[in-house]
Amino acid sequence: MFLKFTKMHGLGNDFVVFDAISQSVNLTPAQFQFIADRHFGIGCDQILLVERATRPDADFRYRIFNADGGEVEQCGNGARCFVHFVHEKGLSPKTEIRVETAAGIIVPRIEPNGQVTVNMGVPRFEPTEIPFIAEKRALTYLLGLEGKLAEVSVLSMGNPHAVQWVEDADSAPVAEEGPQIESHPSFPARVNAGFMQVLDRSRIKLRVYERGAG
Repeated sequence: MFLKFTKMHGLGNDFVVFDAISQSVNLTPAQFQFIADRHFGIGCDQILLVERATRPDADFRYRIFNADGGEVEQCGNGARCFVHFVHEKGLSPKTEIRVETAAGIIVPRIEPNGQVTVNMGVPRFEPTEIPFIAEKRALTYLLGLEGKLAEVSVLSMGNPHAVQWVEDADSAPVAEEGPQIESHPSFPARVNAGFMQVLDRSRIKLRVYERGAG
């Protein structure tokens, strides 16, 4: 089996993109894992499929598979690559498209300067919508990790995030705490673990241990 693909990245978050409109793409979780493998496959954080929309208010359908082979709801950097891909490949002349995802409609746009932005809607903070197991909604929550408690804010942007404030993002314990937070029992669907440094009132620096990708 031969499939045409494109390798892309958004802010270093890298993807293998398949046009599943002009070719049939039916891959198993094991095949997605092989593609994502950085030693034996192409290597990527996620695999993106560009498909025909299944609803009348969308231009395309967007599916995302993590490096571990599991399908997930959303990825902002992937959405930015998605609109650039469909525009460059001539699948749509539009610079702004409506894209169907497992988490709802998003609207990525190619700006006049060539940069790509995406309207992902408003964040959701209700624990049941993330999903996150908590007695009630709060600004922050404490998670028990190995030898410490981590204070995190929890939200969904179509996919779940647990974000903690750190003084220095470069030295944050992403590799140590990230896997513990990702698979914490309070997150039934696992979670992206973010480590956020506030630079000033308009800028943050963020490092993420990604669910299913590391």
